[in-house]
Formats: sequence, C-alpha cells, structure tokens
Amino acid sequence: MSGTQEARDDVVTSYKNAPNRTVTAGGVTFAYRELGPRSGVPVIFLNHLAGVLDNWDPRVVDGIAAKHRVITFDNRGVGASTGSTPRTIQEMAKDAVTFIRALGFEQVDLHGFSMGGMVAQVIVQDEPQLVRKLILSGTGPAGGEGIKDVTRLSNIDTVRALFTLQDPKQFLFFTRTANGRRAGKEFLARLKERTQGRDKAIALGAYRSQLKAIHRWGEERPQDLSVIHQPVLVANGESDRMVPTKNSHDLARRVPNGELVIYPDAGHGGIFQFHREFVKTALEFLARQ
Repeated sequence: MSGTQEARDDVVTSYKNAPNRTVTAGGVTFAYRELGPRSGVPVIFLNHLAGVLDNWDPRVVDGIAAKHRVITFDNRGVGASTGSTPRTIQEMAKDAVTFIRALGFEQVDLHGFSMGGMVAQVIVQDEPQLVRKLILSGTGPAGGEGIKDVTRLSNIDTVRALFTLQDPKQFLFFTRTANGRRAGKEFLARLKERTQGRDKAIALGAYRSQLKAIHRWGEERPQDLSVIHQPVLVANGESDRMVPTKNSHDLARRVPNGELVIYPDAGHGGIFQFHREFVKTALEFLARQ
C-alpha cells in the first residue's frame, strides 16, 4: 500500500487531506482514500456513474468520518484504479468485494449512491455476512422505473451543459429552481476544495461501460429484496430525474427493515443539497443498535 507513515499515524479528519493509497488484489490495483477513526465497522462508499474519488461531497464524507472510518475507492477501470470497467453491476459488485476483502474487513457498512446503490444491493445479496447496514441514496432496484433511460438523460444533459458552459451535474443532480441551482453551484465548488493529489477523470470507455451496466440493470427482472435483512436507509430528492424517486419508495417498501428520507425541492443529488440533514440522519442510523 502507498501513503505516508505520518498520515497513517495521525487520524485523517478531512477528505481534502486524505492521502491517495492503493491496494492490489485479483489482478487490479485499486486507488482509495481513508479517513476517520480506525476502530469500528468501516463505511465503504460506492460511487455514481462517471464518479471518481474527487466526486464525493467532502461535507458528506467528513460528516460521516467524524464518527466512522470512511473509505472511498475507484472500482476496476475507474479513475486511478487499473483494469477494464465491467459492463454489468454484478461484476462491479464482485470487484468491490475483492477490494473490501483486500483491506482485511470482515464486516462493513455500505453507502451506495446512484449506480453505487445498485452495486450495494448486489453485494448484500451475494455476501450477506459481509454487510452490517446499507445506505442507498439516489438509486433504484433492478428493473426499476426509468432506470434504462439514464443513458438518454445523461447524453441530453451533457449536451445542455456544453452549450451553457456548465457542469452536467448541475442539470442531472439538481432541480432547476432557485434553490436547486444554488445548491448545485455550492456542491460543484466543494468538489474543487481539494487541490493536491487529485484523481484522474474517468476515461470515456469506462463511462460507456458503466452506462451499459446501468441500462442492463434497468432491463433486469425485479429481484426479491425481502432477502435483505440488514437495516436499510433509503434517501433521495423528491424530483430525481436520473433514477425517478418512485424507485426510492419502492426500495424502502420492499426491504424488510427499510426507512425512507425524501428531501423537498431536490433532485438526484438530494443528499448533497441537504448534506447537513443527511449526515445527521445517516449517523443516527449507523449508531442504532
């Protein structure tokens, strides 16, 4: 593993300063960052479409890392991780489990956002003993309503962003209301707070593979989510265009121990727009016996 000895000896409390590290397993060198306390069950963050280490909102990471060991990582073929990006959510889940086991963890909490929430659902079904609790934000179940339209929406909003010289996430993650526009600008500014040791952007081929995986997930037959017995916190904005909010209601209803939080006047990035509220709810959920 890489990373300085000092960073390992001193607990890192800020995502902005978390050193880049690597671990190699299954023929892949995974890039990751770690912060927060060293004891207790770690929270593994599973990223969204096109997301790399620098796409996590530092307020959400730091907020959860105030009480828990948090680990973010680039899955196979993404950002600074090696290998080729899988074209199915199931393969992504296997790679994520390889990474988690390479760090020596026997039990973890998962926070999956968007595509990461799809990966989290597969992990908890494939390896139930590995997962203690699940946070699923801005995501939906296999075969969920509108999920197969993500490619079309992503392409439309990428073009819109190019024409207006904006980041596509301003359109994809946030509503077009005054609150949504402001929240989007603030979120995008926070993503730039880290200036040293930034990650590589996703390669176009990897992005296309992820789009294929999400499209396939949207076309799959629904899974039996009653087999997920872990506590599940489901969160989203009320106006998610990417993964329609109906999917969050559906997820929370279909898992035996689900609870749902919906943020008003918010879209796909509701947990970033309402980061204070989300962190408070997530910490309370993770602390519950």
